[in-house]
Amino acid sequence: MPGRHAGDTRALLDVLGGPDGQRSPAQQLHALIHAGLDALPPPAGGRTLQRWQALATVARHDLSLAKLYEGHTDALAVLQELRAPAPPAGSCLGMWAAEPPDGRVGFERQGGDEVRLQGSKRWCSGAADVTHGLLTAWQADGSGPWLVLVPMAQPAVKVLGGAWRAVGMADSQSLDVQLDGATGRLCGGAGDYLSRPGFWQGGLGVAACWYGGCAALGDALRHAELQARDGPPERRHAAQVALGQADVELHGLAVLLRQAAAWVDDHPLQSAQALALRVRSAVDAAVQRLLVLAGRALGATPYCRDRHFARLAADLPVFVRQTHADRDLASLARLATPEADGAAAWAL
Repeated sequence: MPGRHAGDTRALLDVLGGPDGQRSPAQQLHALIHAGLDALPPPAGGRTLQRWQALATVARHDLSLAKLYEGHTDALAVLQELRAPAPPAGSCLGMWAAEPPDGRVGFERQGGDEVRLQGSKRWCSGAADVTHGLLTAWQADGSGPWLVLVPMAQPAVKVLGGAWRAVGMADSQSLDVQLDGATGRLCGGAGDYLSRPGFWQGGLGVAACWYGGCAALGDALRHAELQARDGPPERRHAAQVALGQADVELHGLAVLLRQAAAWVDDHPLQSAQALALRVRSAVDAAVQRLLVLAGRALGATPYCRDRHFARLAADLPVFVRQTHADRDLASLARLATPEADGAAAWAL
């Protein structure tokens, strides 16, 4: 849309409107695409912070929408990084790279980059609403993972309902997709998806979404503090303490994310794995503290009578479980021992 550019947080909010709109997350995602607000600056291109600000802004509005928006914009960035042909203008993409034991997809080459797929893909956010899925798949000889761009509008693609049982993130429509002979196009080579620098840069973008959810919790505590100003002194003090604690958490995370964005822009070809694991683990821990803080400070009323807050409180714990928790911390220990960093380890 003329006059707007991707990453413009005001333009994003203009398109999204208030938090209690009647449009589904999928409908809102299509509106953002139509407005041209999905063409975010690529990771490590000098404007990484602007990219993450857009992701955080959308997440602060709606976490299920952020899951779809992050997947779509990540898929576009992956295709660009791998120099793969872009899908048709206006396409809506899902980025589906989960590899559970019962969800591996295989393929056979049909000639050139065209392949025929077989198997079930799990955890496919937005499966019922996207035009294309960019998914990981494996060749019969065991090579992979390969990335395959799959048009969803073909009879051999079946979106299966019923797999998602959680209340949290239910609107992300993370369903299973059955591929019985569906055709797709290879994007890059075997293992390119995992080996490219953008893999962990994209993982940091997910942390920016979680940060947006944290900021939404802060918004609720700020609103409560404003309401408490006309109440008894003890209520006013308690609300101020809670907001002060949230302020410390949010400012600390914001500094961490800004520093991470600057590092990524300064080291575009280096692996950001250790940095991503640190940042993601820090945001995960802050999410847990802020959820407890909000519950103690706000009481039951917003959980039961405020639709927007109730969805946030249900969505955020599910979304942040995209981390691997202790497994990530163990990986970080192997990457970031004092021996690996030398005398500079943990120096101020």
